[in-house]
Amino acid sequence: FLTPGLNAFFKVGLSDLLEDYRIVAGVRLDFNLVNNEYVISIANLKNRLDREIFFHRQSIEQTSLYSIVRFRIHELHYILKYPFNPLLSLKGTFALRKDRAVYMSTDQYNLRQPDINRYWASVKGELTYDATRPLGLNLYDGMRMKLFGEYYYQIDGDMKNTNMSVLGFDVRHYLPIHRNFIWANRFATSTSFGKSKLIYYMGGVDTWLTPKFTTEAPIDYTQNYAYQTLATNMRGFYQNVRNGNSFAVINSELRFPIFSYLANRPLRSDFINNFQIIAFGDLGTAWTGLTPYSDDNALFTRVIRKGGLLITVREQRQPLVGGLGFGARARLLGYYLRADYAWGIEDMVVNKPVFYISLSLDF
Repeated sequence: FLTPGLNAFFKVGLSDLLEDYRIVAGVRLDFNLVNNEYVISIANLKNRLDREIFFHRQSIEQTSLYSIVRFRIHELHYILKYPFNPLLSLKGTFALRKDRAVYMSTDQYNLRQPDINRYWASVKGELTYDATRPLGLNLYDGMRMKLFGEYYYQIDGDMKNTNMSVLGFDVRHYLPIHRNFIWANRFATSTSFGKSKLIYYMGGVDTWLTPKFTTEAPIDYTQNYAYQTLATNMRGFYQNVRNGNSFAVINSELRFPIFSYLANRPLRSDFINNFQIIAFGDLGTAWTGLTPYSDDNALFTRVIRKGGLLITVREQRQPLVGGLGFGARARLLGYYLRADYAWGIEDMVVNKPVFYISLSLDF
């Protein structure tokens, strides 16, 4: 999985007095000044139907055994959002995307490699329901969910007339146990299909500061994957403990803001006021085929190449993996800092614990 790495993001915004119009621009600078990212958004929020034009440019460098390739991605989105009521809204996005792969001239072979350009058109629909109310930072009461569908069509490039569809939903429920001590639960699933597909790498957490990727789970390249993404949270493992064009995951957390709960009043220190200790459990899988237990699941097939031999081995493995552990949360210098310590459970075996540091809000 291509991870941009540690970086700094700067964003500025401008809006009128009534907040009917909004302009936002941002830049994310990597320390190597290669994996940079730029965004600009112009939104019209005056009427009930919100309209927005969003431009995004991203650069990611990938190093292999023989080549250094820079992927330059340009996206232009036109977004419409219509709220039926304060809880329910419908959002539609129409987008054009250009992917360009540039081979760095490290030798004569790479010097002769032409740039690879791909052009995609896409449409996305999202139905969102949000009946939560905040009890604190990353602490809620209520339920929210999202149902979404996406369709991509490649209009030019190396693989013409190819397409990809993505369907999924995400539902989250937050139950206060006592005051701002809550129990948070989430179920998310998604699948991709078509001539091209999206591969989900399960394992780790979002915005992991020191991500690690494992190659133990086989990848079925006959699926013709066009894009990649993470299926998280699955703590206790590295990225790619499971993979495929479909995934499902359940996350459950007990979130206890210990100092604000005991004080029962706002505290002057932002760090202490938002400090939480949590206990969590994760369960999920990613797979190819109709179901995780289908014979088409690439997890059950291992290919061994040795000398002139090509050996295919069928393995009996449990597709589901789980993780148990504890962690802490706090806001430091304006950033929401997460620390997790988790034991992964695979094939009924408890693995060595994995420690995570990440910067983002939980589900």
